[in-house]
Amino acid sequence: MSTHSPSDHAHAGATRGIDYASYLRLDELLALQTLQSTPAHPDELLFIVVHQASELWFKVLRHEMDTMITALEQFDAMRALLAIQRINVLTEIIAQQLTALDTLPPQRFAQFRAYLGASSGSQSAQFRAIEATAGLRDAHFMAAIAEHGDPPAEVAAALARPVLQDLALALLAHEGVTLESLYLGPGPTPMFLLIEGLLEFEQRFARWRFLHVQLVERIIGPGTFGTGGTLGAKYLARTVAQRFFPALWAVRSEFYGKH
Repeated sequence: MSTHSPSDHAHAGATRGIDYASYLRLDELLALQTLQSTPAHPDELLFIVVHQASELWFKVLRHEMDTMITALEQFDAMRALLAIQRINVLTEIIAQQLTALDTLPPQRFAQFRAYLGASSGSQSAQFRAIEATAGLRDAHFMAAIAEHGDPPAEVAAALARPVLQDLALALLAHEGVTLESLYLGPGPTPMFLLIEGLLEFEQRFARWRFLHVQLVERIIGPGTFGTGGTLGAKYLARTVAQRFFPALWAVRSEFYGKH
């Protein structure tokens, strides 16, 4: 007697014609790298792929941040902990792939830079949504958002949600613990690992910013304006000190101040 249901057979039939290329839609994916330079500059493909890959990773990162937010709202500490662990790995991947552009000499970038037009990484709606979801609300960030008009839908939605720090503190209150008590107890707890995971996310995100600043300075110099009329490295350097979780950092000062 078969142990497979009719729906199992129907599902198998529906997927039998799918192979690696069709599942990943590789024909479409690999046709998206359209070089603008004329004649085609040999380094423009690398430039495009690094930025397109970043946007794909941003998509996954936003998905995992949504998962973590849902877990925090449901006071599910373990699911939130698993989510932040994946988020931190993804953030490191995004940061490390920038190193591919360290191989782009300034004079070669200058040969196709004009073909970028007014495009700028500051226009990435997904990146801005990640910043907003994490908790940026300061005047500098809001001014950068307003610079390009009304915020894109994904950024507006992120700005309307509670920030991660507030959700984490609400979870602590639900568990009947304080930030200070996490560091005064007998040993690491899931809540301690979750809070430390959030701080690790901020550190890795700041490292991504720092690597980006160094990359821009290496290619176009520290005082050169960026594409799209941005301030280039000057603007990026200003963002390195931004904080997502000030209360999670401040607890350390309180702890050492009491001892």
